[in-house]
Amino acid sequence: MSKTSLKELFDISGLTVAVTGGGGILCSEMATAFGALGCKVAVLDLKAESAEQVAKSIRDAGGEAIGVACDVLKRDSVQAGADKVLATYGHVDVLLNGAGGNKKDATTSPTTSFFDLPDAAFRWVFELNCIGTIMPSQVFGKAMAQRKVGQIINVSSMNAFRPLTKIPAYSAAKAAVSNFTQWLAVHMAQEYSPAIRVNAIAPGFFLTEQNRFLLTDQATGKLTPRGQKVIDHTPAGKFGKPSDLIGSLVWLMSPSAQFVTGIVVPVDGGFAAYAGV
Repeated sequence: MSKTSLKELFDISGLTVAVTGGGGILCSEMATAFGALGCKVAVLDLKAESAEQVAKSIRDAGGEAIGVACDVLKRDSVQAGADKVLATYGHVDVLLNGAGGNKKDATTSPTTSFFDLPDAAFRWVFELNCIGTIMPSQVFGKAMAQRKVGQIINVSSMNAFRPLTKIPAYSAAKAAVSNFTQWLAVHMAQEYSPAIRVNAIAPGFFLTEQNRFLLTDQATGKLTPRGQKVIDHTPAGKFGKPSDLIGSLVWLMSPSAQFVTGIVVPVDGGFAAYAGV
């Protein structure tokens, strides 16, 4: 292949990308990267001001972006967000389901056993990660089915490969996301078009607002015993940076991955590969 053809294999410029959870630490980095690579970016977030802040940073850097308020657990809100994106850009090429996270109240601890985890907290974490992936996939996926082309990329987790201690709701929800990714990939290809692809990435350990309390000490900023265990079991010897996720996403979105659907790609510094010995 020529050098030009190879470059085109990984070219995502011109794609319209909708990113849920786009105001968060990881997804704002993704949205910003997509804008820099020439995509039209719709930044969707529960907080309208956070979505617009990320969108403005993309526009200030010369990109094209809009901020959209969207609650991924309310169908009317997701539909309204999709309608705004479609009215602005005409279609969506890629939906990145990035909304998700954990909650301290849904985490076991020396003072809170699994048996005493509040129903509301467990339900909140499970629904945010699982239903918050399914519902946007229904709304945006319907538009893709009508065009017979598009991509959905979900955000799973290492917890889906190997459940971690203390976070049962998050682990169960991310396992559901991985399973749903495979199911939807087959469903969209068989029922609507093989040109609709569905994949996921599974980040390893990245410091976010949802997990920082588990991995670092709030007072000192030093690693907690759990945080140290993570580093000890990550061959790369460090937490991931948000930018570490971009390469895998660009690959999945690009023409080079046109024969790739129904997979979950670990981006974990080798965590899943290490048995501890």
